[in-house]
Amino acid sequence: MSSVIHEGLAAYPVETPYYDSKWIVMKFGGHSVATVENWEIITSLLKNRLDEGLLPVVVHSAIAGISDALEDLLEVAARGKTTDTFLENIWHTHKELAKDLEVDILLIEGYFKTLRELLSDVQLEGGASPQIHARILATGELAATTLSASYLTMKGLPVILRDARDLLESHSGNDQTERAEFLSAACPYVPEPELENELMTGGEIILTQGFIAKNVSGETVLLGRGGSDTSAAYLAAKLQARRLEIWTDVPGFFSA
Repeated sequence: MSSVIHEGLAAYPVETPYYDSKWIVMKFGGHSVATVENWEIITSLLKNRLDEGLLPVVVHSAIAGISDALEDLLEVAARGKTTDTFLENIWHTHKELAKDLEVDILLIEGYFKTLRELLSDVQLEGGASPQIHARILATGELAATTLSASYLTMKGLPVILRDARDLLESHSGNDQTERAEFLSAACPYVPEPELENELMTGGEIILTQGFIAKNVSGETVLLGRGGSDTSAAYLAAKLQARRLEIWTDVPGFFSA
């Protein structure tokens, strides 16, 4: 498998042997999915991949800053304080992007309704269990991918939105704490022909979330901060993809 590292939406290929596969996994970070200008670039990239006869799997993060904002929101709720201002700021970020993308913000209203219910429980309990913590943090990826799927469909691309929790299942280590199992989970990544057959439905773009998966009980788990890269790597390995592309516009990536 070969990989491609990107800086500022420019490509830097790393040449290694790869499987003769049509799958290509493309991961986009929070800044890359935060503006309509970047989504125009992403749309063009996806059209190019389809023209090349490839099968793109798009994995993307929450909008830049949202995961941190959700962590802050969780901390405020655990102290029993009002979360209205924090929630409004998070909603506003999504609303502004939806406006720029010309998609309906009400598509993600259900996620915020669930978020409010979870926060009420956190306020009552004076804290969040690892299970609730994971569900709250997953809101960012779920909301962002719902908006982007609508945008890409509007642009005429054949997109299927898939819940990452149906694609990645974590395994539990004997020495793992409950917190680690829910917030720093790991998943098997052996080749999975059954998944490949399931996703190969006719040349569509598969769009899914980074950062999140499910456990054997079907509960939401997180792959640790920065887990979208991990999600993309897992899927590339499971699909034996031709190439994994990590797109980022984080300054200093190569000197980190």
